[in-house]
Amino acid sequence: MVESDNIVLEHLRAIREQLNTGNERQLEMMQRLGNLEVQTSNLAMQFANISVRVDRIDARLDRVENVSAWSKHNEDQQRWLN
Repeated sequence: MVESDNIVLEHLRAIREQLNTGNERQLEMMQRLGNLEVQTSNLAMQFANISVRVDRIDARLDRVENVSAWSKHNEDQQRWLN
C-alpha cells in the first residue's frame, strides 16, 4: 500500500509540474501576443500617416497639373491672338 501511495504522489507531482509548465507557457504566449498587438497597432498608425501624406502629395500634384494646363491654355490663346 505504501508503494502505491508513493506512485500516486509521484504522478500527482508530475501532473502539477506539467500544469505549472503549461501555465508558464500560456503566460509567455499572452505576453508575446500583447507585443504583437502593440506592433500591429503601430504599423496601422504608420500606414495611416503615410496615406495622409500620399493624399496631400496627390492634391498638390493635381494643383500643379491644373496650373500647368491653365497656363498652357493661356499660351495657346495668346498665339491665336497674335
